[in-house]
Amino acid sequence: MLKTFVIAENQRGLLIKDGRLIDVLEPGRHVYIDMLGQLRLECVYAQGVFASPWAEIMEKRHPGLAKLYLETVRVGEGEVAIVMIDGRATYIVRPGATAYVWKVLQDVNVVRVNVEDNPRLTKAELVAYEKAVATSERSVAPIAIVTVGETETGLVFFDRELVDVLKPGRYGYWQVGRTVTTKTLDMRPLPLEVTAQEILTKDRVSLRVTLTSFVEVTNAEKAALATPDYKNHVYRLVQFAVREAVGGRTLDEVLNDRETVDAQIVNHVRRELGDIGVAVTELGVKDVILPGDMRELINRVVEAEKTAQANLIRRREETAATRSLLNTARLMEDNPTLLRLKELEALERVTDRIGRIDVHAGSGEGL
Repeated sequence: MLKTFVIAENQRGLLIKDGRLIDVLEPGRHVYIDMLGQLRLECVYAQGVFASPWAEIMEKRHPGLAKLYLETVRVGEGEVAIVMIDGRATYIVRPGATAYVWKVLQDVNVVRVNVEDNPRLTKAELVAYEKAVATSERSVAPIAIVTVGETETGLVFFDRELVDVLKPGRYGYWQVGRTVTTKTLDMRPLPLEVTAQEILTKDRVSLRVTLTSFVEVTNAEKAALATPDYKNHVYRLVQFAVREAVGGRTLDEVLNDRETVDAQIVNHVRRELGDIGVAVTELGVKDVILPGDMRELINRVVEAEKTAQANLIRRREETAATRSLLNTARLMEDNPTLLRLKELEALERVTDRIGRIDVHAGSGEGL
């Protein structure tokens, strides 16, 4: 009984007899006599990784065939192997793993890297290796890529231990045998708005105070390690500071002396903040919000004060006018000519309003 097997150009045929690998067939037509029906053929694509149990069997039972068709990549602990196919990084083999790569239709080279001594990739390695695919299925990629913005500082941790502080740029780390985590901190002064909180003043008036501050990271390493969240830490310190500053003053002191209140809050925050790599550059009270009935009462007080001031000014003006009139009367009493001039001024103003006026001279008593 004849059996004919046809192998395509991009394939190889595994000739199997009674469950044992007999030979690897090249492309073309192959005819065998199989009287007992013992032969069968498995066609496999002869490109990339040969992910089949037959690969290991071929290496162990038929080393000649394995050497002819496959590149065996076996990786020890503390290193990775990059499989270069036709000059391009295609696969990454992890420590303790073995990969079998077809080398019949493509040029295969292997680059080995000691990830213990060289955990960080160079720029050229990152560009060359970042698109390579890991041969073993794992959720964690073999290369951790870290991107640091132009205004940021990056921190790299191996298994929660800080190992590197980065300037702006793009970096790669071997995430093999370790867990790589990163954290970036913006080094610019950032606004931190402390939302309104209820505070009771010394004279038992309830206020809501809103503050604005600017926080700047001066040392990224200290800022990342000193507190879990430096912004939240500063936020809490500001809350305590404003309660202390406002709670020890009356309402009038808070409203009339904002600069002193701001200075006390800033000094308290900076003193309690300490050396954690963070500086509070600006801090001040933005809004003081009073309850509705208290606002109405203060408006009435202000209105009364302004009314009293207006009455005082009006009385001062009336007194000044009366004093001036009295002085003028005394001058005219002592100087008849001045009295005549005033009469003429009065007549001039009257003639502006009427068409005709008759003036008669009296006997020594004026006009």
